[in-house]
Amino acid sequence: MSERRQLINLAYRLLGSLAEAEDVVQETYARWYAMSRRQQEAIETPGAWLRTVAGRICLNLLGSARARRETYVGEWIPEPLPDRTEWISAAVDPADRVTLDESVGMAFLVVLESMTPAERVAFILHDVFRYPFAEVAEVVGRTPAACRQLASSARRRIRDSRPTATPAAQRAGVVRDFKRAWEAKDIDALIGLLDPDATAIADGGGLAVTFPHPIEGAGRIARAWVEIARRRPGTMAFLERTVNGQPGLVARQDGVIVTVFAFEVAGDRIKRIWVVRNPEKLRRWTTG
Repeated sequence: MSERRQLINLAYRLLGSLAEAEDVVQETYARWYAMSRRQQEAIETPGAWLRTVAGRICLNLLGSARARRETYVGEWIPEPLPDRTEWISAAVDPADRVTLDESVGMAFLVVLESMTPAERVAFILHDVFRYPFAEVAEVVGRTPAACRQLASSARRRIRDSRPTATPAAQRAGVVRDFKRAWEAKDIDALIGLLDPDATAIADGGGLAVTFPHPIEGAGRIARAWVEIARRRPGTMAFLERTVNGQPGLVARQDGVIVTVFAFEVAGDRIKRIWVVRNPEKLRRWTTG
């Protein structure tokens, strides 16, 4: 069971869903305990066996994810995670909490979604978790040389999509200024904080009222955000929170967090906003 934390961290980065990651780890342990004691004792390194099995389950899920998400209502965004100090319940096992670092930033996870399943698995296992390509090959079912090429291809995707590095304090300042302009319903200030080609994407999972298609352009986003503020005057509070290890915002209504906003900031401008309203993806945020 000492491997559980790493398995949760691995599966979340591979799938972008903590709920699915927990299911993967549960299935992995079910396969372990389904073996006889003699079979278990024959495994030289149980941790490596568990990682291999979990990785293969994730690879299979990623292979079917495209078909599953074709039936998903609206845009699909990875499940956002709160800061470890704000996890919804003290009763949650610390082993179930994902370590927040650059590899779980929303922008990073979204780029991972553009990769093939094999690229994603090879890259995460090798570049993030530092597994040797021989072990990666056991999971992916290809040669170590082929896995090296997969990771290299994934690395190029990450490099090509990565925005200009912006210090954390500067990113937090931009998000804070955006919040203030939003609360003031100041369209000009909002436009000034948004990249001219900024994009806003919402995930309501068909269960929450939200904009069904991405909004493109600073002006359109600013007007949409002012409309959101006008639609719920005095009933909703916007708060600064850490979202997947990065500065973000949440909307709280009647003491419950109903929306999480993640941002990609480059320099002093916001390039992307991800809005998650799907209640199933806010289970870690809505009580406590």
